[in-house]
Amino acid sequence: MIKLTFCLTRLPKLTVEEFQDYWWNKHAPLVKSHREALRIKRYVQMHSANPALAEALRTSRAGGLDKAPAVYDGVAQLWWDSLDDIAAAMTTPAGAEAGRQLLEDEAKFIDFSKSPLWFGEEKVVFG
Repeated sequence: MIKLTFCLTRLPKLTVEEFQDYWWNKHAPLVKSHREALRIKRYVQMHSANPALAEALRTSRAGGLDKAPAVYDGVAQLWWDSLDDIAAAMTTPAGAEAGRQLLEDEAKFIDFSKSPLWFGEEKVVFG
């Protein structure tokens, strides 16, 4: 499985609550509507919770405190069977249009300059 991990920072004009509401109630259904065109096997959202606990955990680790935002507002994870599936989906008109719509919608609530994303191969340790 190939996984896309996207650490999300909200646009400054949005509160955490507004960001999470839009992401869950508007963007998630849009992703779901394009899942077949994009060949997405699984999509999950991890919404940030309890900023004080997150800051205590970050401080206890002491690593990268000067390089990362205090807390991401959420993390999106999407799974595909392979990199070939992703490439194939993006070469179809439906896949290209789906990608365009998702990017356009993401610009409404995500600060792209503070939201890293990357592909990785999932290696399950247990579970």
